[in-house]
Amino acid sequence: MTKKALVIDDSRAMRTILGAILKTIGFDVLEAADGKQALEKLAAAADVALALVDWNMPEMNGYEFVKAVRSSQEHDATKLMMVTTETEMEQVVKALEAGADEYVMKPFTREIILEKLGILGITPA
Repeated sequence: MTKKALVIDDSRAMRTILGAILKTIGFDVLEAADGKQALEKLAAAADVALALVDWNMPEMNGYEFVKAVRSSQEHDATKLMMVTTETEMEQVVKALEAGADEYVMKPFTREIILEKLGILGITPA
């Protein structure tokens, strides 16, 4: 069965870039433009293994999304990785304390994304 990943970013270009990286390692990619839309996609597709989450988005930001996902046990197995321009250590700590599993700062390279996925135990298919 193909693994599913959810890419959450209000930038279509960023969703495309991250989606392309994930597709090369065997993921089916779902996209959402904000945290609210992402929660709906997550509810509709129960077997999402990974979500890459931007911090700054309209409607519901990435931090609020992480807190919402971690507030129920339904998606405990879903790995959450913040991919954001927020570079202050305070923000990194806040995201990790909220339940993010990993943190990547923009700009990033394909190698950085793959390395972080490896840390999470997610390897290419």
